[in-house]
Amino acid sequence: MRITGLFVSLAVAIFLWFDAPKHHKDKWLWAILGVLFSTIVLGIYLIKTERQGLGWTILILTILFYLMLIVSVLIGLVLFYQVSPS
Repeated sequence: MRITGLFVSLAVAIFLWFDAPKHHKDKWLWAILGVLFSTIVLGIYLIKTERQGLGWTILILTILFYLMLIVSVLIGLVLFYQVSPS
């Protein structure tokens, strides 16, 4: 799972590195942000470069994924630490 996240982050960073100069954006800034925050930054970048449909779709799906991850971890913690009935 971690290796997949690394590949996604690197793919986003490489895309941003090559695409940012085409839209008069700083390639270093967007590539570094792409490595650190991956698909969230990709969505924001696409929104800022007039590709709003795709950008909003990626951003909303990423936020939903993180919300589902947080909820599932919280449910797991509650079930793990739940006091069993006597």
